Amino acid sequence: MPETAIQSSAATLDQRYGRTPNRKRRDRIIVAVSALLFVAVFAAWVIWAGLDNGQGNLDAQDIGHRVVDDSTVTITWQVSVSTGTAVACALQAQNEAHAIVGWKIVELPPADAYTRQYTETVRTAQRAVTGLIYRCWLA
Repeated sequence: MPETAIQSSAATLDQRYGRTPNRKRRDRIIVAVSALLFVAVFAAWVIWAGLDNGQGNLDAQDIGHRVVDDSTVTITWQVSVSTGTAVACALQAQNEAHAIVGWKIVELPPADAYTRQYTETVRTAQRAVTGLIYRCWLA
């Protein structure tokens, strides 16, 4: 088969199945625009997440616990949050099998200090071996 016949046959097949230079150019443009949109959305998300420090800064840290008796444990912890922000914390007491034997939700009013320390008594169903913060959140 002559060279021109092969080229003509290949061109006919390319035309039939949509493999034209215009199609390749359009595909490249679509990929480039999609990549630019992805980069723009990702950059906007990074900026939004990085600069959103107005109300999301909350840190709670266990300081200690004291087992008072078979049905009581005291938990001491500190909360660091922007002044004037109310917080709620869930406290839990666990037995030696790490089962929860006491639970209490404490609402903390807004305060003037960034870091505050609290002590709370939690009633237990069995003797606890530890008391700790489960989670704190903005109220």
